[in-house]
Order: sequence, then C-alpha cells, then structure tokens
Amino acid sequence: MADASHTSYLPPILIFCAGAVIAVPLFRRLGQSAVLGYLAAGIAIGPSVLALVNDPDAIRGTAEIGVVLLLFLVGLELQPSRLYSMRKDILGAGLAQMALSATAIGLVGWKFGLSVGGAIAVGLALALSATSIALQVLEERGDGSETYGRRTFSILLFQDISIAPALALLPLLATTGAQNHSGAPALAGLGLALLAVALLVLVGRYLLNPFFRILASTGAKDVMTAAALLIVLGAAMLMERVGLSMAMGAFLAGVLLADSHFRHELEADIEPFRGVLLGLFFMAVGMSLDLQLVFDNALLLALAAPLLVAFKIVVAATILRVSCSSSTEAIRAGALLSPAGEFAFVLLPLGAALGLLNTQQAALATSLAALSMLIGPVAAKLIDLWLSRRAGPAETMEEDFEGAGGSVMVIGFGRFGQVVTQALLLQHIPVTIIDSNVERIRSASKFGFRIYYGDGTRLDVLRAAGAGKAKIICICIDNREAALRIVEMARAEFPSARLHVRAYDRVHAIELMKADVDFQMRETFESALGFGRVTLESLGLSYDEASLVIDSVRDRDAQRMEIQYHEGIAAGIQKVPRVSPEPLVQPKAKSKALTEETREVIEDGGAEVAVGGVGEPER
Repeated sequence: MADASHTSYLPPILIFCAGAVIAVPLFRRLGQSAVLGYLAAGIAIGPSVLALVNDPDAIRGTAEIGVVLLLFLVGLELQPSRLYSMRKDILGAGLAQMALSATAIGLVGWKFGLSVGGAIAVGLALALSATSIALQVLEERGDGSETYGRRTFSILLFQDISIAPALALLPLLATTGAQNHSGAPALAGLGLALLAVALLVLVGRYLLNPFFRILASTGAKDVMTAAALLIVLGAAMLMERVGLSMAMGAFLAGVLLADSHFRHELEADIEPFRGVLLGLFFMAVGMSLDLQLVFDNALLLALAAPLLVAFKIVVAATILRVSCSSSTEAIRAGALLSPAGEFAFVLLPLGAALGLLNTQQAALATSLAALSMLIGPVAAKLIDLWLSRRAGPAETMEEDFEGAGGSVMVIGFGRFGQVVTQALLLQHIPVTIIDSNVERIRSASKFGFRIYYGDGTRLDVLRAAGAGKAKIICICIDNREAALRIVEMARAEFPSARLHVRAYDRVHAIELMKADVDFQMRETFESALGFGRVTLESLGLSYDEASLVIDSVRDRDAQRMEIQYHEGIAAGIQKVPRVSPEPLVQPKAKSKALTEETREVIEDGGAEVAVGGVGEPER
C-alpha cells in the first residue's frame, strides 16, 4: 500500500516535466517568453485537450502552491528602504493605474449584468497585472535597471500590496450584500485577521534574526532553506486559518525576511527553483482554461481579451507619460502590465465561493484572464520589436567571466570608474571590471581594456566575477538605488572585502555611511575643491595659502557630515565612517606666513557660505 501511494505521485510530476521541456524550448525558439510555453503546456495536458491531468483538486493544489511561493519571492524584494525610494511611483502611478483600470472594468461588468459586488471583484481581478510575466520578460531583456523597468516594478509593487486589502474586501462585500446576516461576523473576522497580521509582524521583527542566527551558527545551509520554507508555509497556514489567503501569508513572510540579515543567502538558495515554481503555476493556469467554455463564447472572448489588453496598455502608458516618462518607456511599461495578474485566479474563485459571482460568470472572467496572459506577452514582444526598429538595432552580449578574479573589483566603467581603474592598472594591480553597457565595453576594448559584461546588482554575477576573492570592491556606478543595493549584498555576502563607493551627492553619502561602507566620496566634491583652489590662486593667493583654505573647507565638510549623521539623518547606527580624503594635489609645504586676510577667511568659516549652492543640490 505504501509503495502504491508513493508511486501515484510520479505520473503527474513526469507529465508536468515532460510538458515543460517540450513546450518551453519550442516557444523560446519562436522568440516568445517561456511563460507562453508553460501556459500552452498546461492547456495541452489539462482536461480540455489530452486530459493527462484531470483531477481538479490536483490542479487547484498546484496553483495554490505556485502562488504561495511566487508571493514569497515578491515579498522578499520589498525592503522598506527600497519602497521608500520608490514611493512616488508606487503611490502615484501605481494607485492611478489600479483605480482607473478597476473602475472602468468594473463598470463594464456591471453594464453586462454583474452585481455591484461581482463587478468590483472582476474589476479588481482584471486590473491586476501578471507580476511573474513582467519580471521574467524584464529579466530576459536585461532591462530591470532601466527607467521603464523600475517604473513597471513600482506599479507591480503597488498591485502586490493592494492584494491584501482586496482579499479582505470581498468577504465584506458578500456579507453586506446578504439579507439575513449582519456585518458583525465579518468585522470580527477582520479583527482576528488584523490580530494575526500584527502577531506575524511582531514575531518577524523580534525573533526572526535571532532564529536564523542560531541556525547559521550550525553551518548547515540546508537547514536555513528548510527554516525559510517553515516560516513561509507556517505564515500561509496562519493566514488561511483566520480567513485570509495562504498567498497573503506567504507575501507577509517574504516581507519579514526582506529585513533579515540572511535575506540574500536565502534568495540565492531559492533562486534556482524560481523558474520551475513559476512554471508549475502557469501550467496550472493553462489547465484551468476550459476550452469548451471558450468555444461556446468564442465571439465574446475574442473581442474582450484583445480589448482588455489594449485598454490596460493605454491606461498604464498614459499615466506614465503624464508622469514624465518618455513615450517609448511608457508604451513598453504599459505592454508589460497588460496581462491580467496571477491573483485573478485567486480573487475570482473567491468571489464565486462568496456568492458575488455565479459559476458561469466566474468561469468567463477566469477564461478572459487566462487569454489575456496568452495575448499580453505576444503584444509586448511585437511592441518591443516595433519600438526597437524605430530606434535601430541594439547590441547584445553574453556574460563570460573566464579569467575574472582580480584583487580589486570595479563595478561601473563610466567616467568615474575609468579614472579609478587607470590608477590601479598603473600599479599593475589585477582588476576585474564589470559593466552592463555594451557600447562602452566595445569602445574600451579598442584601447586594451578587458571588461566583463554583467549586471552588478545581481548576486550571481558578483559571485561569478570573483567578488568573494576581491580585497576591495569599488562601486562606481551613477545609480544611487543600485549602488545601495550592491553595498547591501556585498556587505552580507562578502564581508572580508572593503567597500569603496562613489556617492552621487550629500544625501547619498550619508546613506552610504548608514550602510557601513569603508570609504565613500561624492563624485564632484574633490574636483570642485581643486577647481576652487585654482580660482583662489587666480585671485592672488599663493599655492600654500589656497591649499590651506581648501583643507579647511574639506575638514569643515567632514565635521558637518558627522554632525548630520549623529543628529538623526543616520539615527541608530553605531559606526561613523570618517571620510577625509587627501587633497587632489599635495601641497609642497604649509606656509607659516599667511596673510591676515587669508587667516580671517579660514577662522571665520567664510567657506561655509558657498556650501549647498543655489539652484543645484550640493554634491
């Protein structure tokens, strides 16, 4: 009996694997996203075609596990500091896209005969976008750090955050619409859910890090992965028991782990399984598509699915264009946001279970969501090809880190990184240079520079390039958020390496101090001091006098930075990196015979008048 029960699990697993390895390479050969391959495989092996897997419970179970694990990975990326830096895009573009799309779709559903509660459920479900499709396409393109990629991610973050209120709203709508029930049970259930969420947050805030610290001290990496799954599934079960979804619990678990010191290690352990887990989810989505229902309502769905995709593209593109994105960026982002989201397959069955939708309505809306997930990636691909042809062919390059592993790693080979690298190479120091700009890499190779193509914000790239062997990691990119992300990863994963970071301005420099970097320098600070010294000399001061004034400005600036650090800008941080770099040109000797006028300028702090400037942030 035991052997039979174990054997019964093998056929569906083998069928899933066979469907994936046949369909995904085929669709990739056709230039389409792997998501379409998984969806097609699910349709083929599902009840509507070959019926190789036709157990509805197995389909729903697979989909639920896929959603749970997907939302855990999404939550793992939601660090409070990252959310704060993206707050304008999240609350602005994200809220506008969700509100406009849900309202318009809900009104159309209401006009077609849905109840008010049902229209709200359908509007919310179809207004959401497919996080996994958008992020996978961005990863395939390598555009995650591009402006349109970041704005797309911001809108997706707002949608992911809005899932929790949506899951709580539908039971309230069902209770309000009932004639013989009061709202008291729903309010009591909501209170219990909020209490469970608060308990989960408190446990994560005060117990999670000590828990993982104890496990890490054992040196067993497998136990760390098992502990992460324990927290994910435990949080999912807790949320399910208090009336919310398992997916919401997994999402909260991911958010709690996002603040853990061990987040990057857990992310690296789970990363290899991410594609398989998402593939299982999309295959389950494909299996849930009732082709008989699609054929019976072919005309309606053939019109509704393209209209839904086109409408969502227009809404998102218009919002982003108004918020100062370029037309190209806005259209690309809108295309990525056009398919219905994974949570349509959670919200719509929930709406049916609560009586907001009847079986036929829920099935039609689910089929519409699934068809939009088939059409959306194709539309995004066609739009991207059209935009690329307008802009001209783009160069591509493969990652190849053979021969990497210098004692110094330089991330970013722009104008700042080039100067840093020259100084190192003049001393015959082995340097590993990483950059993601193909044109820059090809140009530098003409002058004998060996630059490795790769995204420095990815942990796997840093590891492959030899960051674990580097004595110093120089972060020379001009993206503040990306620089902070690299610092966080490097500090957690490569603690023996010193971190030297290019700071964009004063605020960024203080943020880097908070991140406990070993050295930071504002990109224009020392050059401005050198410029000021030459200007003083042109006004009649001697070299020594001008150099003493500049030294005073440098020391006063370092003191102000330290004061700002202690007065709340970097509250709670114990270590204060004191950065006092040497002058650009070392003075020959300090002049003891300064003029009285120069002494007064230094003693009175006259140099402070110029700090901050007018019309431009001080760097």
